[in-house]
Order: sequence, then C-alpha cells, then structure tokens
Amino acid sequence: MNRRQFLAASSAAAAGALAASSPPASFALAQTNPASTSKLDLTRHRFGVNYTPSHHWWFCWNDWNVDPIRRDLDAIAALGADHLRLMLIWPFFQPNPIWVSPAHLERLDQLLAMMGERHLDALVTVFTGQLSGWFFLPSFNRLSDGFYTNATMRSAQELFVRQLARVMQPHANIIGFDFGNELDTCWKAPIPQGDAWMAKMFELMNQVLPGALHVNGVDHVPWFEPNTFSAHALAAARFPVMHCYPYWTGAMKYGGAMDPPSVKLLAAMATLIRSFAGDRQKPVWAGEFNTCIKELPEKGQAAWLDQAGAAAIEQGVSWFSYWDSHDVDRNFQFNPLEYSLGLLTNDGRVKDQGRVFQQLAAAYRGKPVNFPAASLPSPPTDRTLGGTWHWILDWLGWKPASA
Repeated sequence: MNRRQFLAASSAAAAGALAASSPPASFALAQTNPASTSKLDLTRHRFGVNYTPSHHWWFCWNDWNVDPIRRDLDAIAALGADHLRLMLIWPFFQPNPIWVSPAHLERLDQLLAMMGERHLDALVTVFTGQLSGWFFLPSFNRLSDGFYTNATMRSAQELFVRQLARVMQPHANIIGFDFGNELDTCWKAPIPQGDAWMAKMFELMNQVLPGALHVNGVDHVPWFEPNTFSAHALAAARFPVMHCYPYWTGAMKYGGAMDPPSVKLLAAMATLIRSFAGDRQKPVWAGEFNTCIKELPEKGQAAWLDQAGAAAIEQGVSWFSYWDSHDVDRNFQFNPLEYSLGLLTNDGRVKDQGRVFQQLAAAYRGKPVNFPAASLPSPPTDRTLGGTWHWILDWLGWKPASA
C-alpha cells in the first residue's frame, strides 16, 4: 500500500515568478553556518522523539493545558531522549496571511520553556501542512495555489518564519527549524521550483535564526524517485533527513518484518543519501522511523527497533528521532496504523520499544559517530521506486525469495 493512497492527491504547484536556480551550489552557500554549540555536533549521536501529545493530540494547540504536557515531557526525558520534533499546525498559528496568532506563539514559548527545564532540545516544524494523513491548510492556500511560487504565499511564509524566530531566539534549547512535516506529501511542484524555494528558505531561516540547524524533513519519496525536491539538492544540505518506514517504502515486498530490507532500511537509506551527496561521511539524520507494520506486536516492534538501530549506528547514522513519543488517542479518527506507534502508551506506560530506545540512548548518546569507510556506490540510474529498491537490494546483498 502506498502512503499516498490515504492522502488526498495534490496538484502540482502552479507556475509562478520564482526563477529556478542551480540547487547544489545554492545549498552549499545556504548551509555554511557553523554549529554554535556542541549540541549541534553532527559527529556525535543524539536520540529523540517526534512528540505526539497524549492529551488531545496536536489539537492541544487549540485546547491548551500544560499539565498533561508536563507529564508527557517528564516521561520522554526519563526514556533518555535529548530532543523533540514539534509539529506546528500551520493554520492554527497563522489563520491569515498577514497575522500570526499571539496566543499560539505564547503556547509555543511555554512549551519550549518546559522542554528546557527538562534538558530537551527542540526542532520546530513550520509549514505543517500534512500530518498523520490529514491536511491542515491555511485558509489562504489550497493544494494548487502555488505554495512554492506565489508572491502572497512567499510573503505569508516569511512573516510566519520571522515571528517564530522571534519567539524561539531567547531559548537556549533550540536546534532549529524543520521546513514542515513532509512538504512533498502536501504541496508538489516541478523540481526546479521546489529546489529554488528550498534554497531561499534555507537562506531566510539562517538569517533570522543564525547559528541554528535547519532541515527539510521530506518523506522517503524524493530519495527514491523524482518528486518536488531533487535528491542531489537535498543531499547537499548540511544535515540531510530521512524518514524510514518499512511499510510505507515498500520494504515488505522484499522480505518479512525482520529481514534485511526492513531492519536495515535506515542503514540502506543513509547509504543512498550519501551516494547522492558523493560523500561517504555525510552526516545523516533519521528524522522519523518506525515499522508502521500493524501486525507486528509490541515485542516485535521492540526487536525491530533494536536491530534497526544497531544496523543504522554501524552505518554511521548520526541522530535518531523515533516516531513517536506516545500512542495516538483513539478518541480521534486516524489511519489505524497511527494508533500504536509510540514508545509510551497514551496513559504513559513504557512499552517494550520504549525500553529498547532507553537502552540505545544510554549506550550511544554523545558517543562519536563511526562513519563508514567503504567506498560509495554510484546513485541509482533507474530513478523509479522499483529501480531504487533494486539498488538497495544489491547494496544489502539480499535476494528476495520471490525473485
């Protein structure tokens, strides 16, 4: 099953005035800010989570109650996490192109402060956009309204980024911005438009929040086949991000839940990204990862995390942000795959995979990354989903039983 089957089909962004540029050179220039503190050391392992609030999911931005959030953060910190990826639901924060909600900015400020008290750093998503299969679009935008090219959209985007940076800048626990949650699943465009927009957004974010680390957390698709952003431009960024799910990538077509295409997916995708970067020691961030295999029981999920984490560490993946902190509240309607992906249950019980995460974090957090020494293969020449999978299977040395 393809992830897009339960996401509404999005139209290509309309052509506009934004001129295409040569992405790799632009990205090298846009990403030259040095890390200002050791917390941004890409050569040492970090472990964190994508935060899913246990109380009212991310609808909590509109129904604010700090008490359950404090309990969530205490539980996450107790697992050994050192950072959280936070989802800002864009239309909640910016319901009008020239106005950002002061109440929501204040709630973000409170959340960042509570995280700082628990020594948890923050990666803040911006244009979300799309989350767990639902679209959250601002009233001034629709899927075909030129997200990457329209002047009104560019102005609204810049206002939002500047207002967020104003709130974030005083906090010492900021990693930086993530452009959004898998922008390519929500707003599509021809690759020249996507790459040009990405270069300009890196430039803006580095300007308003200098010394931080900004990333574009796309889903797996642009790494497997052409889609909105070029793989070479994404890989040229200071810290490329991969979202790794055996279910959504199609790994289950090539083996079982505990076979190499599944448990070594993070390691394989890191190699794929480095092949596009042309750098075998390119730092890579596993920004989202989980199985999304509904049939895999809790102990199986824990075993997968243990093996997948070990393989990724062996292959020199630098940072890990597990999807997600808590199971999703079943009071809300989501794809059934979303409900049981947490390290903790909705009422705060530590699951088997939570204990594995805790062990991995305790063993490797802060330790130097051992980047691979082996020579890199060339990137896939067949830039299709099937062609990229053949490249991965060759790298794994794995021949599926059905082949």
